[in-house]
Amino acid sequence: MRSLSVVLNPLLFLLLFGYCPSATIRPKEGWQVYSSAQDADGRCICTVVAPEQNLCSRDAKGRQLRQLLEKVQNMSQSIEVLNLRTQRDFQYIMRMESQIKGLRSKFRQIESDRKTLVNKNFQELKGKMESLQPLIPVLEQYKTDARLIIQFKEEIRNLSAVLMGIQEEMGAYDYDELQKRVLNLENRLRNCMSKLTCGKLMKITGPQTVKTSGTRFGAWMTDPQASHKNNRVWYMDSYTNNKIVKEYKSIADFVAGVESRTYNLPFKWAGTDHVVYNGSLYYNKMQSNIVVRYSFETGRVVTQRALESAGFHNVYPYTWGGFSDIDLMADELGLWAVYATNQNAGNIVISKLNPDTLQILNTWDTEYSKRNAGESFMICGTLYITNSHLTGAKVYYAYSTKTSTYEYTDIPFHNQYFHMSMLDYNARDRALYGWNNGHQVLFNVTLFHIIKTEDDS
Repeated sequence: MRSLSVVLNPLLFLLLFGYCPSATIRPKEGWQVYSSAQDADGRCICTVVAPEQNLCSRDAKGRQLRQLLEKVQNMSQSIEVLNLRTQRDFQYIMRMESQIKGLRSKFRQIESDRKTLVNKNFQELKGKMESLQPLIPVLEQYKTDARLIIQFKEEIRNLSAVLMGIQEEMGAYDYDELQKRVLNLENRLRNCMSKLTCGKLMKITGPQTVKTSGTRFGAWMTDPQASHKNNRVWYMDSYTNNKIVKEYKSIADFVAGVESRTYNLPFKWAGTDHVVYNGSLYYNKMQSNIVVRYSFETGRVVTQRALESAGFHNVYPYTWGGFSDIDLMADELGLWAVYATNQNAGNIVISKLNPDTLQILNTWDTEYSKRNAGESFMICGTLYITNSHLTGAKVYYAYSTKTSTYEYTDIPFHNQYFHMSMLDYNARDRALYGWNNGHQVLFNVTLFHIIKTEDDS
């Protein structure tokens, strides 16, 4: 098998080892183990170590340089204004100097002949003093401006040193050249990741709190089928008696509360286990086992279909209730529905759905009680089930639809705000989206990968 060679610095490091490194590598602070891989014989090939989410910036130095240049320009303009004002004040002081000299001669004259000239000179002196009154604030401003000029000079010296350091660090590469190198590295990373098959969940880290809003229960999501330039966010507050979906153009707009559009669904939803997939919203119609597909592009229901025998309206919910009987989710392999039936004794049933028609393509019966599950999510055709929605919850059970087998797991995650009412995997972001007691959170996941060989293709 051809070896992988990836040079990803500063974007990514691909570390090669002859034994399984996932348990021994300790990445530097600010980095995380992204995935590990082994060949068909079980020999470890590589571990991918990547910066934590939101830490990478392909042009951080360029942006810092531009910010410093803008600051220097602003300071230069301020100094120019101070210079003009100082020149004006200096001319004014020169005019006052002649008046002050005349005032001194008047004092001497008054001293020599107080009695005869006292009244006349007193009035004249009073007028001179009144004309000098505006000079006082000018002199005060002049002193303030002088101090500002000294401060600005010191800041410019400091900025010059910083700029020189950035220039030396960037070396001979200009911004365009650096950007080309980053794009080349990204292409090489995608080529490497294309050789990785679906991975097995090994670890959950986080959460990162994105926003605090809404009630204790709700759902928020992005489209895993969308391009990386399309980062729209959809927000659905509460688990019942609501049909308003809010849309945001990006995570930043979502955090700032800047809505781009609002959708009024034709039917109210039940639960919080909705999913957006390839431009459509899939949700459970309230007080029914009907799955609705709603197109955001047309603003209409495309299709709706009942999940035969599926329990609904708190017959087989998750441990927290909330009409969470039917859980719709998506992963690398497509669209899924998770629910329970009387025929399977209230245990979880997994169905693969056609995303266009909502027809069931295949079904798997598990032996895990739906009422004993806190939440569940799908990664690469394997359903992972948590044992609680409260503090201390962990991923306890995994069912593979590929092999129709299950295993008990012990993968903890931090339920930071004590009550989890939504937990869904996004294959594009390689992250879990959660609604944690009125907090919208993200969890990072670490997957164990198997390298594809020519025999597997």
